Amino acid sequence: MRSATDRTELPMAGAPRERADAASNRARILAAARRVLEQRGASGTSINAVATEAGVGKGTVFRRFGDRSGLFQALLDEHLRVFQDAFLFGAPPLGPGAPPHDRLAAFLDGLLDFQDTHLELSLALERDRWGAPIEGYLAMAVHVENLVSEISADLDAHTTAQLLLATLNVNIVRHLRRREGVSLDTIKAAVRPLLAGLAASSG
Repeated sequence: MRSATDRTELPMAGAPRERADAASNRARILAAARRVLEQRGASGTSINAVATEAGVGKGTVFRRFGDRSGLFQALLDEHLRVFQDAFLFGAPPLGPGAPPHDRLAAFLDGLLDFQDTHLELSLALERDRWGAPIEGYLAMAVHVENLVSEISADLDAHTTAQLLLATLNVNIVRHLRRREGVSLDTIKAAVRPLLAGLAASSG
């Protein structure tokens, strides 16, 4: 089982500290991107639109973030760090101090809340990013894997963690919430039998 130090920071954390002017420029671009995303949605959020809103050249945005998915990733990172700090270091049951089953239930509830709150941004990033999973997913997967291992040593913790996270894929959340009008509380309740099965396997 991986140690807690393996998952204390998102992959993008710990980068060299930026100069004050560079950090200010980055913050201005991200603020502009948030406004454009809110006004136009993911489909209307282009590098050109963000650059215009921020009052910078398109090349500045490309140099700072690489492409549109890099820009979306930077926006989501800010929220992911808050969520990650909560499940690694926050108050129980989401944070340390509660039984692993309770922590896992709280984590999945928190993940659903996170996805619902940042649904448009999460969907945009998933559409744009191909290949490796989005930054932050690996930290969440390791956390879930560790909790599953604590619940039952008889389970394949790695595979179980991946399957649990797959059941809460952002596209599924979007379908249930926006297409079918299912409430978050109903979705959370529907996940509980999965967790009950994990607990039963420990007997």
